[in-house]
Amino acid sequence: MGRTKTKTRSTRLMSSSAPEAPPHASISPKGAGKRAKKPAPTIEALIAKAQELVVQCDYDLARQFVDRVLEREGGNVEARELKGVVEMESGDVDIAKEIFLSLVPPSSTAPVPAPPSAHLYLAQLYSDDDARAALQHYQTAVSALLAKMGSKGKEEVDKTSDMLEEEEGEMKKMVVRACCSMVDIWMTDLCFEPEAEASCEEILRQALGTDPDNTEALLSLASVRMSQQRPDDAEQCVRKVWSMWEEIAADSPSHPTPPTLLSFARLCLELELFDLALSSISRTLEMDDTEVEAWYLEGWCFWLMSQGDEVRKPWEDMTKEDMLRDARDCLDTCLMLHTNQQHPDEQLLQHVQELLRELEALGVHATPPDEEATLGNAEEDDEWVDDDEELDDEDEDVEMS
Repeated sequence: MGRTKTKTRSTRLMSSSAPEAPPHASISPKGAGKRAKKPAPTIEALIAKAQELVVQCDYDLARQFVDRVLEREGGNVEARELKGVVEMESGDVDIAKEIFLSLVPPSSTAPVPAPPSAHLYLAQLYSDDDARAALQHYQTAVSALLAKMGSKGKEEVDKTSDMLEEEEGEMKKMVVRACCSMVDIWMTDLCFEPEAEASCEEILRQALGTDPDNTEALLSLASVRMSQQRPDDAEQCVRKVWSMWEEIAADSPSHPTPPTLLSFARLCLELELFDLALSSISRTLEMDDTEVEAWYLEGWCFWLMSQGDEVRKPWEDMTKEDMLRDARDCLDTCLMLHTNQQHPDEQLLQHVQELLRELEALGVHATPPDEEATLGNAEEDDEWVDDDEELDDEDEDVEMS
C-alpha cells in the first residue's frame, strides 16, 4: 500500500465577493453533498492504520498517524505505546525507553493498570545491558497477564466465547514467550549465578502450567535438560514437539518459521537425532532454498552421521561414502550462497571452509558442473516418468479431459 495522501478541500467557501447565482438556480442535493466537510477519521481508524504501517515497516508514515492521535488525545495509552514501538523499530532506543517507562509505575503518567506489553518492550530494551532489570519487567508482565486471564471483568460482558478464547490464547502465548526469554537470560548472562538452575525450573513450570503443549516452552525445557546432562528427557521434549509439527500443513499460519525449524535442527544435532534434524532442515529448504544456515546444518549433519566406526544413519541404504558426498554437496552450496549473498556470519563460513578442507583430504572433491547437470536431468526424469503404467494412466487422463 502506498502513502496516504492528505485530503484537500476541492470546493470554495461562499463569500460576498463570489458571483451571484443565475436566477432560479438552486443547489442540488448532490452538489450540497460535495460541499459538506468530510468527517475526520476516528481515533480507532488512525491507530489501525498506524499498526498496519508498522507491520509494513513504514515507520515514518506510521509516526505521522500516531502523532495525529496524540494531538487529539495526548493520554491515549494505545497510541503512546505504539509511538514507543515506532521509535524502537526506527532505532531511537533511548526515546522508546522513555516512552515505555512513562507507561509503567512509578511514572505519574502511567495508566492503571499498566499495559503488560509496555513491560515486555522494556524487557527487550534492557536485555542487552541490564539482565536483572529485563527479568523484572518480564516477570511483571507475566504476573499482569496471568491476573488478567484469571479475572472476569466488565469488559468481557459484550464479548463472544470465541473472542474470549482467542484473547486468552494470545495472552498464553505472551506468557510463554516471556518465560522462555527469562530462561534464555538465566542460561546465558546469568548462567553462573547460584540460583540459575532453580529459576529456570520454576519459570518453565509456570510456562507449561499456562500452556502444557506449547512447543516453544517444550524446546526451552529441552535446552535446560541438555545443560543438566539429561539427554533422554531432552529427547522426549523434542520428539513431542516434532509430533505436533508433523500435523501442521505447510500453508498454515501456525506452521513453524525457518528460524524456528533451524533452531530445532541445531538442538537435534546436539542430541544426535539426525532423522529429525534432516526432516526439519528439509522443511526449511522447501520454504526457502537459498537459506545459508539450512545448507550448512544439512552438510554438518551428514558429516556427523559419517563419523565413528559405526556409521550413524537414519536410512539403512546410505553408505559412509554417500554421506560424505552429500555433506560435500551441501557445504559447496552453502559456500556459494554465502558468497553471493555476502552473508554476515563469518564463524559459519570458517566452519564450512574447515569441513571442506577435511573432505578434500578424504578425497571427496566438489562435484563437477557437468556431472551436476547430468544428475539434475536424471532426477527430473525420475520425477516425471516412473514406469510404463504411469504413462498409460497419463494418456487415459488426457483422453478423458
